Amino acid sequence: MDKLSIQCFFIFLVLTSFVTTVSCLSATTDSREVENEREFSYEQNKENGPSKWGKIKPEWAMCGKGDLQSPIDLTNKRVTIVTHFQKLTKDYKPCNATLINRGHDMMLRFEGEGPGSFMVNGTDEYKLLQLHWHSPSEHTINGRRFALELHLVHENINGSLAVVTVLYKIGRPDSFLRSLEKKLSVITDQSEAKKNVEMIDPKSIKIGSRKYYRYLGSLTTPPCTQNVIWTIVRKVRTVTRNQVRLLRVAVHDVNLFKL
Repeated sequence: MDKLSIQCFFIFLVLTSFVTTVSCLSATTDSREVENEREFSYEQNKENGPSKWGKIKPEWAMCGKGDLQSPIDLTNKRVTIVTHFQKLTKDYKPCNATLINRGHDMMLRFEGEGPGSFMVNGTDEYKLLQLHWHSPSEHTINGRRFALELHLVHENINGSLAVVTVLYKIGRPDSFLRSLEKKLSVITDQSEAKKNVEMIDPKSIKIGSRKYYRYLGSLTTPPCTQNVIWTIVRKVRTVTRNQVRLLRVAVHDVNLFKL
């Protein structure tokens, strides 16, 4: 399954906001990403590689037949510029969280009532459930792949999903990751290990709000749920090589992407 070959998306580079028509779409109860990522592989030549995801479990069928698959390449020729919409609206607050080694990535899961929400269309509230990192980036911009990609996964009252994404290149340290470095090292080499990290404030994540891409796609991992609203911040942030290596080593990532 070549996720970057999808040609049917309209991508909006939004300068101040975006109005989408998909807010009423609902998701099923098994639409969230799996927590144990040992069940699948990113290696194409393996029996549980990307081209086989849709056959591993019936509930993962969309990985093989979905027509809105993510990630994609955000190319200039596929972008429509919209200048009259609002900036991103986020209402985050400190919340207890648990750091989980899922096998292919590190996830920060928020507990209790959660740390707040993100607004789509200025009216549709999506509550922040968890965040996690991918290295190298899954999305690309004009063919360029980045060192790291952060996903903040949100869900609305109907079960529909919205993901806010931040891309990173190598440079100065990321302050949010720096605050987690010691805790990340504790669960390195421990598949499915969990560690409570107490209060985490998502507002400390440098996201930005004025310019972003938006399109309708899917989860990038099983069950590959469709109709996910993707918001990808246009400004590329920075992270150090050591911070990226820490995330990779924690999950035994053998990816040969050069930092």
